[in-house]
Amino acid sequence: MTNSTETNPGPPVGDGRPVLLEVRDLVVHYGRIEALHGVSLIVREGELVTLLGANGAGKTTLMRAISGLRPATSGSVWFQGQDVTRVKGYRRVGEGLIQAPEGRGVFPGMTVTENLEMGCYGRKFPTKAEHREKLEWVFETFPRLAERRTQVGGTLSGGEQQMLAIGRALMARPVVLLLDEPSMGLAPMVISQIFKIISEINKQGTTVLLVEQNAQQALSRSDRAYILETGTVTRSGSARELLADDSIRAAYLGVA
Repeated sequence: MTNSTETNPGPPVGDGRPVLLEVRDLVVHYGRIEALHGVSLIVREGELVTLLGANGAGKTTLMRAISGLRPATSGSVWFQGQDVTRVKGYRRVGEGLIQAPEGRGVFPGMTVTENLEMGCYGRKFPTKAEHREKLEWVFETFPRLAERRTQVGGTLSGGEQQMLAIGRALMARPVVLLLDEPSMGLAPMVISQIFKIISEINKQGTTVLLVEQNAQQALSRSDRAYILETGTVTRSGSARELLADDSIRAAYLGVA
């Protein structure tokens, strides 16, 4: 596959890593309401990119459109150099575009292990040995889940359910992992743990697009970031630059 053409806003010129995910001038409607107004972004191989914005900015709508769960009115989504705008969501999963959704969505009556097994339902492993190896890797990444592998998902704490949702997504062997608000509703100590795990997953080679409201945690661990406001990308740049920007600090960190 050939890589898609870079659009603005984008990363600094000279980064030679291939573009895995690109959104081009995406417009999405809910009835007569336009929720996204020509959004563009790219994610390169190996990056951790954050999409930052307040409630109602359109972050989840964008993630749903990228995943194929919400049709685009216009614009396009490119994955590994291919236009997947009209490709069904389950086919995008089969190609490795995997989302851990907002709200976790664990299967409450299934055990932790069964929940994880569901992650590879549409993306089977070539061999049973590879399947077992990946499952054990997830348990090593999330020791808390290993301790509760026979416990049903509905009895886990909020933080444990978030770990389970991410672990389930990892079982699908994502080329790009989409994480939608992984810190939502969690205690500060658990949030720090979740972000540490996300950072480690990225360092081990998984490309991540992260949607978040927790600016400090997200920007401090990301390569680049986009700011989404009322359905429009208003800023983009390196995470370090945005974290040091006074207007961003005032808007998202409460620092005057």
